[in-house]
Amino acid sequence: MSETTNAVPAAASVVLHGAYEISADPARLDPARVHHWLSTDAYWALGRPREKQDRAIAGSLNFGAYHRDTGEIAAYARVVTDYATFAWLCDVYVDRPARGTGLGTALVVAVRDHLEQYGLRRIMLATADAHGVYEKVGFTPLRNPDKWMALGQQ
Repeated sequence: MSETTNAVPAAASVVLHGAYEISADPARLDPARVHHWLSTDAYWALGRPREKQDRAIAGSLNFGAYHRDTGEIAAYARVVTDYATFAWLCDVYVDRPARGTGLGTALVVAVRDHLEQYGLRRIMLATADAHGVYEKVGFTPLRNPDKWMALGQQ
């Protein structure tokens, strides 16, 4: 009988983008700031309670973009994955002062490149307003959306 483990793979190496470095090191995250951003300025997470955000972070692979001089977090992305076949990219957020620098695209590229090592069949996401960011790194609309279904809020 084979043994199953739920261990999360090691953090991604640091990726540089201008004044920022992108890392999946969980020790670098600023959960309070991420919660503030998402619960007050992200249409998909408005009002999300801190406890719920903390559980989401704990159960996910998290990426942050940090200013190289100050270490302050400037962008965030979260991935829910089994590390074998599937990943869901969500909660992608770039702090307003860092927008327009290409940081969002660099963050998504870093996530995509990190996930490549697992040979996933599919990485999914949902967006109402950032299609151009994701198309730049290879995401496309679903070819057969009629195959997909959802349970819960849509």
